[in-house]
Amino acid sequence: MRIITKILHNTRVAQALTRHAPKAILPFAMRRRSRQKITLDTGEEVGLVLDRGTVMHKGDLLVADDGTFIVVQAAEELILRVTAKTPTQLTRAAYHLGNRHVLLEVGPGYLQLEHDPVLIDMLQRLGEISVQTIQHPFEPDAGAYGGGHKHGHDATFGDDYALAQAAYAVHEHDTGHHHEHTHTPDQPRYKP
Repeated sequence: MRIITKILHNTRVAQALTRHAPKAILPFAMRRRSRQKITLDTGEEVGLVLDRGTVMHKGDLLVADDGTFIVVQAAEELILRVTAKTPTQLTRAAYHLGNRHVLLEVGPGYLQLEHDPVLIDMLQRLGEISVQTIQHPFEPDAGAYGGGHKHGHDATFGDDYALAQAAYAVHEHDTGHHHEHTHTPDQPRYKP
């Protein structure tokens, strides 16, 4: 079994290198799992061992241990498409979904999310919102900080934390780590 350990995000390579490459056609739930066995469109099973937190998107290239490419495609899946008559109504729907940390794909005049009967009910209770169940590829937005779901002090924690602190101008010291430091205007955690 070939093993995939590398992914090339948003990379352009010569079409000749990928024209006949096998495809990994996966729903979003599988594209956000970094360790799994997947079946390609050729029927071949391959092992996926990517960095934890890696999310695969349509058009990404997976690199197998033999150096060959595999093209990622988003499979059609059962999702919800939310529309409204006015931008304000659609914004209200996005607000309520965001409060529930729902993954959203935002498009011109619509929101798309994973199928969930509880959320259908909530959205319909808002009034003047249309919710359709459709078969379509799902590519949710990565969010303000772009990364995957993380916990604790991993390799990028410091950068992620500093970015969040700068964005929200908040700073707390009760993190369980005791250290001495000073704040200056050019440090990301400075609050004027």
